[in-house]
Amino acid sequence: MTIFLDSELTASERSEDARFRIISVPLERTVSYGAGTAGGPAAIIEASNELERATRGLEPCARGILTEEPLDCTGPLPEVMERLARRTEAATRAGRIPVTLGGEHSLSYGAVTGVSRALGQPLGIVQIDAHADLRIAYQGEKHSHASVMHLLAEDGHRLAQFGVRALSADEMESRERNRVFFRDAEDLVTGNIHQVDLPEDFPELVYVSFDVDGLDPSQMPATGTPVPGGLGYYQALHLVEYALKGRKCVGLDVVELAPDGNAAWDFTAAQITYRLMAACL
Repeated sequence: MTIFLDSELTASERSEDARFRIISVPLERTVSYGAGTAGGPAAIIEASNELERATRGLEPCARGILTEEPLDCTGPLPEVMERLARRTEAATRAGRIPVTLGGEHSLSYGAVTGVSRALGQPLGIVQIDAHADLRIAYQGEKHSHASVMHLLAEDGHRLAQFGVRALSADEMESRERNRVFFRDAEDLVTGNIHQVDLPEDFPELVYVSFDVDGLDPSQMPATGTPVPGGLGYYQALHLVEYALKGRKCVGLDVVELAPDGNAAWDFTAAQITYRLMAACL
């Protein structure tokens, strides 16, 4: 089994006491355009060995990073989601921060459900994404990557979406119905906006879901559903980091990497993962 940041971690930094738990979810079931997300977690972990220990003046690895066995993604999707929920629930109950690597975005339902179950309350979800993912179902599958945020909103979680630039009329209605906070890509990019205040009543406990297609395809082409006009690398990270100020990050995922043979994009996803871990400290 490959280990996240294996080239840098000391023995004590990869122990059961590690602050971060890496959970690989090579899920690829409901992709609707390009393929390849099943290879995302392994590519991110392989590229992580080229990371430096420090990011933004911090060393998340000094708090420990334990890489768990990849999740079994066979069987019906509800069973996969429950399998993942048990993993993130166990990590959260142990006082750890689950870091789930995808895999398609549908996995966020299981990951968030487990964290919420352990904490006994709904969460605030900060989402970087080209898509709203608020469809009731897509191509007949309610656990689709295109409907994951609909499921989570129905479960009572609050959403804050940044970078969206492709959504349907139904999703616009869903945003209003579910009190979704959002700043879309055109507004953010043309205004060069890096900081957005969340509503005062947004939950203190926050889960970060980072779909790499939230970035512009010039900076992240290795994804199944690239959309022009996306966020810049630093812009996306700054939006998340600012949103977390005064709040507590209790889990995160990085999803929708579809490796295309260019290691630069795998490394970009690995660096995003590590930087988000730093934002949780």
